[in-house]
Amino acid sequence: MKLLPMVLLLTGAVIPPASPAGIPTPEQIAWHEMEVQMFLCLDPCTWQGREYDDHSTPLDKINPEMLDTEQWCEAAKSFGAKQILFVAKHTGGFCWWPTETTEYCVRNIPWKNGKGDVLGDLAASCRRHGLKLGVYIYPGDDQWGAGIGSGGKTADPTKQEEYNEVLRRQWTEVLARYGEISELWFDGSCVIELGDIIQQYAPKAMVFQGPHATLRWPGNEQGIAPEPAWQTVKRADALSGGATGTHSDPDGDAWLPMEMDTTLLDHKWFWGPDTDHMLKPLDTLMEIYLKSVGRGCVLLLNATPDTSGLIPESHLARYREFGAAIKRLYENKKGETSGEDTEFEIRFDTPTPVTHTVIKEDIRRGHAVREFRVEGLVNDTWALLAQGEPIGYKRIDTFEKVEVTALRLHITKSATIPSIVQFVAYEANDPLAPLRESGKAEEIPIESWKDVRLSQDWRSVEIDLTPAIRKPGEYIIEIQQADRGGTLETANAMLLIADVEAPRHITPLDLPNAWRIQRTDQVTDDEKGVTTLRLQARCLGSGNCETDMGVRKSTP
Repeated sequence: MKLLPMVLLLTGAVIPPASPAGIPTPEQIAWHEMEVQMFLCLDPCTWQGREYDDHSTPLDKINPEMLDTEQWCEAAKSFGAKQILFVAKHTGGFCWWPTETTEYCVRNIPWKNGKGDVLGDLAASCRRHGLKLGVYIYPGDDQWGAGIGSGGKTADPTKQEEYNEVLRRQWTEVLARYGEISELWFDGSCVIELGDIIQQYAPKAMVFQGPHATLRWPGNEQGIAPEPAWQTVKRADALSGGATGTHSDPDGDAWLPMEMDTTLLDHKWFWGPDTDHMLKPLDTLMEIYLKSVGRGCVLLLNATPDTSGLIPESHLARYREFGAAIKRLYENKKGETSGEDTEFEIRFDTPTPVTHTVIKEDIRRGHAVREFRVEGLVNDTWALLAQGEPIGYKRIDTFEKVEVTALRLHITKSATIPSIVQFVAYEANDPLAPLRESGKAEEIPIESWKDVRLSQDWRSVEIDLTPAIRKPGEYIIEIQQADRGGTLETANAMLLIADVEAPRHITPLDLPNAWRIQRTDQVTDDEKGVTTLRLQARCLGSGNCETDMGVRKSTP
């Protein structure tokens, strides 16, 4: 028996019980209305020039003397962010508030003589600036043997109960001390029960991933929403706590919108020296905006203070440019209409140049619009300018500048009578080309195994996926059988991230010998970046089976 290469395809929550099927809660609608947020990542790894804290920096060397949460808020406002999501504890376990759960925290660094409280300062600054505040506490902790991808599960089972209490106390401290927290982030999900704490202290907070999620990850960190970007999923997928963009379903009975997290430095979450060349260009940021906010999602753009505690001026300048470009997108309005119908027109007295449209539907009714077309009347002939699915909270479509005497929105398919809140025509002040399409994924062979012999006895096989998985994302693995010399069987497939079992990040598909895996954490060039598939395999049939196995990555 010969096997075709293994193929890796890069593709790319508990809803409150009272929420009607497929309908957002008021809190989810308010979340949509923010449109843009700022992530903020500061950690001991900032002093190390790394993405993960390796505990090599003595606490007395961590002293962000110029740290200014007012500057952070001004940075967020400069590009229109309505909330700051602060990484209060990352994978290494260092806490930026004076927690009582560990000595590895802000109490024991020189900054403000050990009396500082970054989270407290930020909460006060956000209130002064009218910004909402979200908090990220990593579910795991390297100090407890709960590494990346663990969701808080300790490698030593005897430590689990004690660590459960640590994480529960950390969340209790944060939610009880710092006023309203609007969003809670559980990176990679969470196996430790926190529902009672959330209900007591933050019942209206949005929750990213985990068993109490009201938000989900799209399946990538590029800031690009999958197309079509349905915000609904099946309730069973919502309850899993690990739903991603691949679970989107226009007929889903749970509203579980996607939050588009991405970096300003490509691709780096924490500051490092000599990284200005990694700053994303303005054109890239605008494309991200159009493919996130413009597809009905919320953009979560990162900020990285340096070791002084300030966001670098070069970053601030790019944020200001981005904010100005977003404003210009909406400055030159040409016409607008709204209402309940399946067809809408904007008429002009003379030929009028337009470059993009913004459409919003009333999502209190869920995804009513399933397909639509935007047409322009050019020389008395209707010309197609844009089409797609869905509209949702907000849809931005761009096209080459064209002079029209009318614009028409035609809802070609809907679940109920559509309620269009806005259908607006604009002319961009900046050149605005049609968005690039991702196209078909290109498959790149990266590794092969030769002459692997399988018999009818089970054999343990480990496959290094690291060369294929160089960025966080969602992947599909499939082993295809080439001929009928035997029948391949596999069992007990397990994903390992940095040598830690990650059972919640691997799901069998409805295909033989196929799985969907998720790498939600940053991929680095050290041991933290290693991804492995471990399984049992055998060949049923006469004689041994020689296999020729390969790994290929498919990149959109």
